[in-house]
Amino acid sequence: MAMDPFHLFDDWFAEARAAEPADPNAMALATATPGGAPSVRIVLLKDHGPDGFVFYTNQHSRKGEELAANTRAALAFHWKSTYKQVRIEGRVEPVDAATADAYFQSRGRDKQLAAAASDQSRPLPSRQVFLDRIAALEARYPEGDLPRPAHWGGYRLVPERIEFWEGTPERMHHRILFTRSAEGWDEGLLYP
Repeated sequence: MAMDPFHLFDDWFAEARAAEPADPNAMALATATPGGAPSVRIVLLKDHGPDGFVFYTNQHSRKGEELAANTRAALAFHWKSTYKQVRIEGRVEPVDAATADAYFQSRGRDKQLAAAASDQSRPLPSRQVFLDRIAALEARYPEGDLPRPAHWGGYRLVPERIEFWEGTPERMHHRILFTRSAEGWDEGLLYP
């Protein structure tokens, strides 16, 4: 065995990007309140490497509030076209402001407007309220990029466990578990 989990992830992610018809970077993000009430939703992976797996969101959203109160989270990738999935567990930390600024500026103007106008996860009285906020931002910033809103940023999940699952038609699935240790990564197999 003796594999590096990040090299294995890179290989599987490249395979998924070639085979998956839409959003191979889509991942389920599970968070929980301090009391343990879980919540899960799909977010998009925007960067990854040995330091962790990065996604962006409104920090005042439900997920942002849950991550502020409980920094433990989990991710799951499911690539149906390759019959593989990856589960990742660890702690979450915010990315630095310069990284968040750079990513926000790389987004299209429409996405910048939507992020700045949204009170994500809060009740919306009507769709028109949201559209009016976007129109006000367009009037305030008629050209070019918008500044990144203070409430919008990125998170990095720093993995402590990474499980790779590869399915077979006979249900004799192959599972590899990497667990972070003081020396690096311990690797083992799991029953299917």
